[in-house]
Amino acid sequence: MQNHSGTSLQERIYLDHNATTPHSPVLKQRWSELYEVSGNPSSIHQDSRITKTWLRETRQKFADYLNCSTLELIFNSGASEGNSSILKSVWNFKKDSKPEMLISSVEHPSVIKTAEYLETMGAIIHWIPVARSGQIDLAFIKSKLSEKTSLVSVMFANNETGTIFPIKEISTLAHGAGALMHSDCVQMLGKYDLQAHELRLKEFDLDYATFSAHKFYALSGTGVVYVKKNSPWVSLVHGGGQERSRRGGTENVLGIASLGLVMEEVKNSSVKVNEMFRLRNLMEAQILKEISRCTVTAAEYPRLSNTSSLVIQDIDGETLLMSLDLKGFAVSTGAACSSGNPEPSPVLLMMGLSRAEAQSSLRISLGWSTTEAQVQLFILTLKEVVEKLRSINLSAKDYENVSR
Repeated sequence: MQNHSGTSLQERIYLDHNATTPHSPVLKQRWSELYEVSGNPSSIHQDSRITKTWLRETRQKFADYLNCSTLELIFNSGASEGNSSILKSVWNFKKDSKPEMLISSVEHPSVIKTAEYLETMGAIIHWIPVARSGQIDLAFIKSKLSEKTSLVSVMFANNETGTIFPIKEISTLAHGAGALMHSDCVQMLGKYDLQAHELRLKEFDLDYATFSAHKFYALSGTGVVYVKKNSPWVSLVHGGGQERSRRGGTENVLGIASLGLVMEEVKNSSVKVNEMFRLRNLMEAQILKEISRCTVTAAEYPRLSNTSSLVIQDIDGETLLMSLDLKGFAVSTGAACSSGNPEPSPVLLMMGLSRAEAQSSLRISLGWSTTEAQVQLFILTLKEVVEKLRSINLSAKDYENVSR
């Protein structure tokens, strides 16, 4: 199969795993088994009992991994739906007595845009600053928390820089003020080893958390929301009694089944996570050595094992991305949901990078299947492309000076 650039898809090197992950090979192995079943899990005949079993088994696997109750999990279409549902649910229940929310300034657009919508409804949003180093402003959180705060929302790890935030500490602060705590945990599974850190969802003491299947090698269009028992919840989708009447609509059975199939891999991903960490560090060290005027954003702050956000001076990030794409490498300049937006990354701007720096950014996110040979080839290609683009820019500046 050929893509638009004429490069075989088999020859391409995919380094954009924070946008979405490729499907796990286990899905291909079991696809015919999944494909042949078409029962609606809300029916009671034999075909439907099979799909209902898939839902029950997947819910149990997910609950076991996170150390929560199966009754606290809701299947939906993905984290955007989950994030929006959570913020709106809290607002609907708490708006009269607790109209304020604290939300980090570097959240995913599904959180940012929902919060901005709630502002039009009267909500007071305090945007938590995040420094260039990647450090979130805990002092700001302490100063803004009050009896009027309904919710604190801080993502587990940033999708662009990979920075991991101190969720447990923030949750303690939120609960101390009587507020609820939500975390977008989309980038957690498969990129952070919970078992190695002896953690589960309960240890973070969250009231809400969101997950998206396509971020950890399952099918897109499926998500999971964790809603702690007795936490406010209002369904955005009304209809049948699916998900204990918390989310109407026939469940995405294939997507949910795929999630269940990859959970065993996620549970045993320690070796893969450690290898991504090794390759990421190797890649950054060599890039900084080989390419001048290049920095890694939030390099000294705890980050996901697979993520590197670079600022390469005197380079336009979009031009660099397209040049690398033509060479067979899939990378990004920021969040996939902002692709095509001519404006630089809001996350990087919020962290204090200049507009020029943000426009010179490149995000590389490794995956379970990334090899050292692929990383070395990427480094070599990146160096060549950067040198070429810089020489073109320098020639253009020389011509401009002569013309003057």
